[in-house]
Amino acid sequence: KRNTPWAKINKPAPGPSEAIGGYSNGCIIGAVSLPEKGRGYTSIRRFRNRFYGHSTLVDYLKQLGARLDEQGVGEILIGDLSQPQGGLMGYGHRSHQLGLDADIWFSRPKKGKRAKDEYFQSLVDRKNELIVRSRWTSDVIKVLKTAASDERVSRIFVHWVIKHQLCRDVKEDRDWLRKIRAWWGHHRHFHVRLLCPKGSKDCKNQGSIKAGDGCGAEKWFSAARVKARKKLAAERRKKRRERLARMTKTRKSPKKTKFPKKKKRKKTYHPRCQELL
Repeated sequence: KRNTPWAKINKPAPGPSEAIGGYSNGCIIGAVSLPEKGRGYTSIRRFRNRFYGHSTLVDYLKQLGARLDEQGVGEILIGDLSQPQGGLMGYGHRSHQLGLDADIWFSRPKKGKRAKDEYFQSLVDRKNELIVRSRWTSDVIKVLKTAASDERVSRIFVHWVIKHQLCRDVKEDRDWLRKIRAWWGHHRHFHVRLLCPKGSKDCKNQGSIKAGDGCGAEKWFSAARVKARKKLAAERRKKRRERLARMTKTRKSPKKTKFPKKKKRKKTYHPRCQELL
C-alpha cells in the first residue's frame, strides 16, 4: 500500500471536467461519477471509490455499452476509473490519475465473485504463452474493435498474446489494431486510455503511436525476448567488471572505482494539482 493523500479524498473538486498533468502523475477537477448501471454495462467494485472520470470518459463508457448492446455482445463489466480527484491510488494502478483511463473485464463472473481478480477468466495460458481457445470468441474481437474505433481513444492495453492473436485473426479493416498495445498483465481485462479532451489545456498526452498495425512489436514482451535481454545485460555487466579489474591491475596505487548512485526522480505534481491537496 502507498501513503498517498489522493486516496483520502472522497468527493470531486467543483467545476467543469478538466484533466491536469500526465496519466501517471496528474489529477482531475470536476470529475463525474459513472452510474452503477447503464445500457450494456455494470460498474463493479464500487467499494474502491474509483468510479470517477472526466465527463468525456463517462460519456465514452456509456456509449460503448450501448453500442455493444446493439451488437448483441452482452453486458460488459467496468472496473476502475479514477479516484474523486484522480492522483495516485493507495494500491494498484500507477496510472488512472487523470480520469481518462478505465478497465473493462473480458469475463462476467457471478456478483459475489467480482471483488478478486482470480475469479475473472484469463484469455491467456501464460505458462505456454498461448491464447485459451475456448475463451477466445468473435465477441472478444468485437468488443476490442468497437472500443478502439472511437476517435477519443488514445490506446488500449492488452497482454501481448492477445495482441498477437488479433494480428493473426483480423484479416480486413485492420486500422484499429494500431491502438491495441501490448503491456504487462492485462490478460483478464483491457485498459482503455482516452486522449486529452478539449478544454484540458494542462493535460499531457502520451506519445503518438507509429503508423501501421503494430503487429510484431508485441513479441518484445514474450518470455523468450525477456530472457534474451536479461542474458545480454548480464554479459555486459560481466565485461564491465572484467574491464575495471584490468584497469585496476595496471595502476600503481589502485583505488576503488566509485560509481555515483542514481538519484530517484521525485515526481512533482502540477501546481494546480498541488492546490487540491
